[in-house]
Amino acid sequence: MPTTAGPRRRADAERNIARIVSAARESLSSDPNASIDDIAKAAGVGRMTLYGHFRNRAELVEAALVDALRAGEEALSALDLTGDARDALTRLLDSSWSLVAESAALLTAAQGTLPAGRIRELHAAPAQRVEELIRRGQDEGVFRTDLPITWLVNVVHYVLQGAAEENRVERLETEEVAHVVIATTQSILAAPGASDRSRSRRREKP
Repeated sequence: MPTTAGPRRRADAERNIARIVSAARESLSSDPNASIDDIAKAAGVGRMTLYGHFRNRAELVEAALVDALRAGEEALSALDLTGDARDALTRLLDSSWSLVAESAALLTAAQGTLPAGRIRELHAAPAQRVEELIRRGQDEGVFRTDLPITWLVNVVHYVLQGAAEENRVERLETEEVAHVVIATTQSILAAPGASDRSRSRRREKP
C-alpha cells in the first residue's frame, strides 16, 4: 500500500496544479484583479489546496503567465518565418494576436504583482523573435532603420496589446483584429520607398 500512495498523491497534486493554473489563466484573462478565492472556485479546489501549491497570489500569477507564454511559444515555434521579412511578419502577427490577447490581461495582473525585471525576463523569447525578424527586414531594405530596434520591437508589442484591449472591450470585432494589427504594424515598420521598390522588382520578374 505505501508504494502506491506516494505516486498516487503526486499524480493528484500534479492534476490539482494543472487545474489551478488553467483556472488562473482563464480567471485572470477575464479579470486581472481576480482573487485567490475566485481562482480556487474556478478550479474547483479549496483555499487550503491552492495554498498547498502556491504560497501567495504572486506565485500563482507568475505560474499562469509562464504557462500562457509556454503555450504561445509552442504554437509560434512551428511557424514558418522564412522568406520575405514582411510576409513572415504578417504570418507571425496573424498567428500571435490571439495569444497576446490572453497574455495582455495576464500581464496587467503581473504588473501589479511581479517585479518589472521578471516580467521582461519572461517575455524575452517572444521579443527576440520579433527583433530578429525586424533586423532581417532592415537588412532586406524593407523595414526602417532610422529608429532604435528596441523601440520598434516595443511598438509591435504595443500595437498587439492595444488591439487585444480594443477587442476585449468590444470596440474592435474579432474578425477585424488581425487585419488591423498587420496593416498598422506594416505601415509603422515600412522603410521609405519600400513598397515602390517591391512593385518595381515584381514588374522586373519574367
